[in-house]
Amino acid sequence: QLQLVESGGGLVQPGGSLRLSCTSSRLFSRYRQIGWFRQAPGKESEQVSCISSPDGTTFYADSVKGRFTISRDNTENTMYLQMTMLKSEDTAVYYCVAGVGFFADGEGCNSIDRWGQGTLVNVSS
Repeated sequence: QLQLVESGGGLVQPGGSLRLSCTSSRLFSRYRQIGWFRQAPGKESEQVSCISSPDGTTFYADSVKGRFTISRDNTENTMYLQMTMLKSEDTAVYYCVAGVGFFADGEGCNSIDRWGQGTLVNVSS
């Protein structure tokens, strides 16, 4: 299974939490940079967070620092994005991404080779 498969999106109220998952065969041995981008309606896509493999260095966009946490489970070949204190401006389609290039400190995922199909996160009351 080479494709990236996301899950966990949905409707949540402002201030709530969601956890997104991304899984793929040999996710952390095949790729060196794995992360999340998002695209809100009418806006360009933006990087949310990224984690390097194998060392686990992380990157967060300023807009999500302190609220979102990226993590991984090597045995399950799964990456997670725990999102807390969600705001309406977090509403977007979230895409799992992966790249074989080296993780760039301060830049996160800067060379994407594969995208998932996306999962919608809708923060609304």
